[in-house]
Amino acid sequence: MSLDRDSYIFREGTTPNTRAQISSKVKIFSYAPDVNNFRQVGVIGSFNPSTSRGVEPIRGIGFGDQVAELVPQVEEPLSISVSRTALYLSNVFQAFGYRGGIDGLVRSLKHHRWPFDIKQEIIFSELAFEEQLTATGPGTVAASDGTRRALLTFYEACWMNSYGVTFEAEGTIINEDVDITVSDIVDGASIYGEEIASGNAPAGIPSTAGGAVINSLRYIAGNAGLSTNV
Repeated sequence: MSLDRDSYIFREGTTPNTRAQISSKVKIFSYAPDVNNFRQVGVIGSFNPSTSRGVEPIRGIGFGDQVAELVPQVEEPLSISVSRTALYLSNVFQAFGYRGGIDGLVRSLKHHRWPFDIKQEIIFSELAFEEQLTATGPGTVAASDGTRRALLTFYEACWMNSYGVTFEAEGTIINEDVDITVSDIVDGASIYGEEIASGNAPAGIPSTAGGAVINSLRYIAGNAGLSTNV
């Protein structure tokens, strides 16, 4: 694994500096087999986290076709789809810490005994860095290269739930595709809970952490949602 990871195929190049986020400034890390530190995962063609939760409407008999309130349901576990080029000395199992390929016996999902973590860094461009020198909020820390700030996201206790690889006569590059289910997602520094300062709280709610706002006409004190005078 170390021979493969240290080869020229992982040599880094330059990236443009823009205000828009670009994929070349996103770094994905996990644990290599028998390595107790995060290492960058190379040759990832796509990294696609997604999550969802249902929102159920409440209605009342006798009030017409009107939604009284929308109630969020529990969130489904976050999932990540990853496509990675297969290397002779490093397959996708090895990239996320399992002893597969040349490192061990793991050939199937049923051989996975323990979960793994993933770290994602979105590195600020020099434009963003210069414009937001005070960007030191939770989860915003020095990037792994120490030269820029990065927005960190940790995906905790992940399990692969599907794996696929296709060998084609018409194409020479072999890609391995895995779907990953995540136990939790955090910024790595903050304390989460009921009082999280998530934003959009009405004026006077302690968790606003920044003062009065008007987030929705329905939640302004004394407003039954019938007036638009704000």
